[in-house]
Amino acid sequence: MDYSVYPRNDVLCIDMRSFYASIECVKRSQDPQTALLAVVGDTSRRGSIVLAASPSLKKKYGISNVSRFFELPDDPDLIIAPAHMRDYLEVSVEISKMIKNFVPEEAIHIYSVDELWVTVNGLKKLYGSPDDIAKMIQSRIREQFGIECVIGIGDNKFLAKVVMDIHAKKASNGIAECRYEDVEEMLWPCNIHDIWGIGSRMTRNLNRMGILNLGQLARHPLKYLKKNYGIMGEQLYWHAWGVDLSPVYGDFVKTEQKSYGHGITLLRDYQKEEIFACLLDLCEEACRRARHDGKEGRTVHLGIGYSTETGGGFSRSMSVQTPTNVTMDVYNICLRLFHRFYNGESKIRRASVALTGLGEEMDVQLSLFDDRPRRKDIGVVMDKIRDQYGSTALLRASSYTSGGITLERSKKIGGHYA
Repeated sequence: MDYSVYPRNDVLCIDMRSFYASIECVKRSQDPQTALLAVVGDTSRRGSIVLAASPSLKKKYGISNVSRFFELPDDPDLIIAPAHMRDYLEVSVEISKMIKNFVPEEAIHIYSVDELWVTVNGLKKLYGSPDDIAKMIQSRIREQFGIECVIGIGDNKFLAKVVMDIHAKKASNGIAECRYEDVEEMLWPCNIHDIWGIGSRMTRNLNRMGILNLGQLARHPLKYLKKNYGIMGEQLYWHAWGVDLSPVYGDFVKTEQKSYGHGITLLRDYQKEEIFACLLDLCEEACRRARHDGKEGRTVHLGIGYSTETGGGFSRSMSVQTPTNVTMDVYNICLRLFHRFYNGESKIRRASVALTGLGEEMDVQLSLFDDRPRRKDIGVVMDKIRDQYGSTALLRASSYTSGGITLERSKKIGGHYA
């Protein structure tokens, strides 16, 4: 592979180790590296997921972020910390602000609440080599926030991310570097399941083709990967050679909105009669966001998942001639889809509503036979009240029934308590 034709950058991928658990340890004046602490999504539910475990808890008991509350050990030294998502978001923002002291904002690409890329091109005279910069940032995060981090360094985002996942997390100093010339030695022996961007389903597909590691993927003919997997197959091939042309500078926050939707996994199984209040709340929130951005949609999607007793469910959509962001319009379409495809007996555990086929909001055409302008005005007034006084300042009566979800969701950020 002739790498001379591909761009070379100095990209760092920074991952905060046991981020949620470390923050909870610092709040309690505990050492994140030695304390036994688990962050639980909802301590009132024994089946709630463990969102994060401290390094010592992981090592001693094998607890991970797929464990459940009831699986935690009976250890007198164990600290159970309820999740506080607002705290985690605030620390994440402060870490980003700190990094902006060294690089411009357009050089930072936030990937998640605890992970980001930073492009440090042209900073050698100021701060030294990329490795020196990684050590400096690592030290600042430790001193300022009490949190350990691991950092991967590469010519592009893919290399920085993968070397961080595979090598930096095992390195004694938490830093690893992989350049184009290092791909064959450092990455090709790795199992494809360990490579960022290759999920379990793709792993099974590739394994059936005799592809077990990244080196075998790189040597597989590109034409067959494209034939079997299209553009995804082509991306996998170039990633196997360490090539990634995604931008390392820019505005990584603003993206074109393609849909407005909300979904929820319910805390218990819902009967048929209860789901209607839930669907109305989901429609309300989706349409509120669309109205806020001045958008309307032509297609309504409804997804229903049944309880584990029966399994299954359905996902269906319906398009309308006149675009809308009126809550009751979308809700009525959801009801039509529900009554048409619901099997009539299964209990319900998941529900989602989405509005797609978006366009700019248009003036409502008056009609003698339709009160749509009035319904649209009601929605706008409700939005203004909620914007000024909070999301629960004005609710429909159905939100207070056993099937309503808005009150409970208002206490959460990202599905977990704030």
